[in-house]
Amino acid sequence: MSEERSLNFIEQIIEEDIAAGTHGGRVLTRFPPEPNGYLHIGHAKSICLNFSLAQKYGGKTNLRFDDTNPVKEDVEYVDSIKEDIKWLGFEWAQELYASDYFEQLYQFAVQLIEKDLAYVDEATPEQIAAAKGSPTVPGTPTPARSRSIADNLDLFARMRKGEFKDGEKVLRAKGDLASPNMHLRDPLMYRIKHAHHHRTGDAWCIYPMYDFAHGQSDSIEQITHSICTLEFIPHRPLYDWFIAQLGIFPSHQYEFARLNMSYTIMSKRKLIQLVQEGHVRGWDDPRMPTISGLRRRGFTPASVRMFCERIGVQKRDNLIDFSLLEFCIREELNKTAPRVMAVLDPVKVVITNYPADKVEILQAENNPEEENSGTREVPFSNTLYIEREDFMEVPAKKFFRLGPGLAVRLKYAYVVQCETFEKDASGNITTIFCRYLPESKSGNDTSGLSVKGTIHWVSAAHAHQAEVRLYDRLFSVAEPGNEEGDFKSFLNPDSLQVVENALIEPALTKARAGDRFQFLRKGYFTVDVDSSPEKLVFNRIVTLKDTWAKETKKS
Repeated sequence: MSEERSLNFIEQIIEEDIAAGTHGGRVLTRFPPEPNGYLHIGHAKSICLNFSLAQKYGGKTNLRFDDTNPVKEDVEYVDSIKEDIKWLGFEWAQELYASDYFEQLYQFAVQLIEKDLAYVDEATPEQIAAAKGSPTVPGTPTPARSRSIADNLDLFARMRKGEFKDGEKVLRAKGDLASPNMHLRDPLMYRIKHAHHHRTGDAWCIYPMYDFAHGQSDSIEQITHSICTLEFIPHRPLYDWFIAQLGIFPSHQYEFARLNMSYTIMSKRKLIQLVQEGHVRGWDDPRMPTISGLRRRGFTPASVRMFCERIGVQKRDNLIDFSLLEFCIREELNKTAPRVMAVLDPVKVVITNYPADKVEILQAENNPEEENSGTREVPFSNTLYIEREDFMEVPAKKFFRLGPGLAVRLKYAYVVQCETFEKDASGNITTIFCRYLPESKSGNDTSGLSVKGTIHWVSAAHAHQAEVRLYDRLFSVAEPGNEEGDFKSFLNPDSLQVVENALIEPALTKARAGDRFQFLRKGYFTVDVDSSPEKLVFNRIVTLKDTWAKETKKS
């Protein structure tokens, strides 16, 4: 890392373990996603944490899919998760699946039954919930809790054979019904699901619950530091209890604050709603907080890693401002993105004293922030297009662009002065007529004239049409998930504006999907996968400045 910083609390724990020789000084972490949706920026924080910790301390990280619920899981999600991790710049030591351990987990369950620490229960979910009591009222045993070990072994084997219907029976751990921690009050270990599994097919009809599968999978792999988010703190005693009762490798769980980010949501269930109900165009919609959405929007792996490093690792939940993520991508693209000219709302400019048949090839610097970025050729002619907002019929005070009698510099080219203009029947400006100063050419200006404004432009004869998608924040309030009412009612109606016929300079026609540019004065953009040789499509990654900061101050 380029800057010295203090250790976070997990790094402190790892360094203490290494110094003490715990696990032989070995570090093995894991990233355990459930393949039931696409990963989002919150998962990116966990990925960066697990992989970076292992890298820092000479260890490794396993990728383990928590595929214990066949109803919601799909190979599509498995593939997308692997793509996202690789895109972020990480490689896993082993690709593993909880389903790899189904037989071992089953045998673990049998061991617990044999120790009279687990039993088969036919009570309904409602009956089980009622019998658990409340945090202040101890639970009461269901009739099945006193069943014999032999009967439990027989029933559990019959559950595996498929003799019972979904929900007809469950396997529960025999915990502490008086514990103030509700997770220890005879938690479920297995449930029946007659569903096809994406890896094991129809071999199993009973599937382990997360609390039983997770810690044992960590132990089987001999994970040294099992890092979870804060909501799993109440699960840790059960994690430790299962491992202790089974006498297996003592993996241990550590918790950190999950990522909550303003103007978006991290609930996978709610993200699925947005996709299925058509509020967005898919999991990789550039407005989505998914990693695939950020990638399509134009964010880079380095910017996401920088963001995750900047927010750090905390023990308390907090809300991270979306503008920090935008700051990270601006920081990178300011140094790396070529500058180009694109006009999104064009109005014609005719330079009356520039020869109609003349085309001048100007040299434009690609990126003033990058020493060896080179130059490109930009054609200049007597008919151009500029942004409509760069002209005012009646210029306001301190308006330093074009208007009757006003002069402005055309980027890379000349100073022009507006003489007159034409309007259509509706009162819209159609053509602006200007004169240019031949001696005012950029880089060789001998005019002695100083103007305060510089605007971008494209040559009418050489410009190409493109579609530009102006993306903004998906929600109009900072915490849509915490507001009263349906979270979808807070969707930002202006989160996408499509400019069908923007005009771009000819150098951009060589751009390919994923290329990133700064459109002068407009923001940072990337070429979308929807592009074709006939017409490029650009996504706005981020504006040049944090425009939402102004809106926040206004409100």
